[in-house]
Amino acid sequence: MREYLTMVCKECSNRNYRTPKKTQQTEKLELKKFCKHCRKHTDHKEYKK
Repeated sequence: MREYLTMVCKECSNRNYRTPKKTQQTEKLELKKFCKHCRKHTDHKEYKK
C-alpha cells in the first residue's frame, strides 16, 4: 500500500510537492526538486505530519 507524503524545501521550508511512498520503507525520503519559491533546484525532504 502507498501513502502520500509532503515534501519540504530545505532552504525556504515551503511545502511544495506531494508524492507516494511505500508504507514498508523506513528511511526518510529526500529528493532534489525544483522549488518555485527559491527559483532553483534544491533538496526536499519528507515532512512530518
